[in-house]
Amino acid sequence: MASKTVTTTISETDQKILNNDLLDIDAWVQNALVGKINNCWNRMKESWTNRLMDDESFTDPIPSNKEDFVTLILSRPDYTNRADQEINPKE
Repeated sequence: MASKTVTTTISETDQKILNNDLLDIDAWVQNALVGKINNCWNRMKESWTNRLMDDESFTDPIPSNKEDFVTLILSRPDYTNRADQEINPKE
């Protein structure tokens, strides 16, 4: 998967509001995104580690690095991303 570039636009008024509290808006946004990624990774890792350990048919080792772990999870037939979960919620 390629890198993702995220761009956002805020009004001049909103920029002034943010500058009241923030030294660097771009740095704050980047740090907020890194924090969200870390939170999502921790939830994914915990949730899927438990699911794999409870799955009697899964006998492979659980990868110890992030990239291999995510590749394993995304390749499973029971994996659904958030958009798919919204379309087909679990009963």
